[in-house]
Amino acid sequence: MSTTSRLLPRPIDILLVDDDPADVLLTKKALDDGKVYNTLNVVKDGVKAMSFLRREGEYADVPRPDLILLDLNMPCKDGRETLSEIKADEQLKSIPVVVLTTSDNDDDVAKSYDLQASCYITKPVDFAQFTRVVQSIRDFWLCVVKYPH
Repeated sequence: MSTTSRLLPRPIDILLVDDDPADVLLTKKALDDGKVYNTLNVVKDGVKAMSFLRREGEYADVPRPDLILLDLNMPCKDGRETLSEIKADEQLKSIPVVVLTTSDNDDDVAKSYDLQASCYITKPVDFAQFTRVVQSIRDFWLCVVKYPH
């Protein structure tokens, strides 16, 4: 093993759960622009998220994410149900979940925190603001927070 490869941190594995292709693209771009060493996996709904997290079927060989970015309003199984299921699972409950959604409804905020979301962020409509929000998530969760090896 070379000295360089020993010094590089392992990538932070992120699971993005969002059914909006535009928001997925914006999130990818904001993370890429930050040049933070990460791996981003994307699923479009809560059913696929739980299969991914439990490493079922097509997701049998995926890494367990260090961070989950979760939209609330999705088909099949919404973010509230997904968050509840994640936090009820002994194997998954320690994974930080950042709710990243268009809803600024106070009930959604309160319910997300009741379900043990790590934080709740409303997606801005403006592209530049959205990029800044994702970069602030990146800066905190990928640069400040320490994860176990």
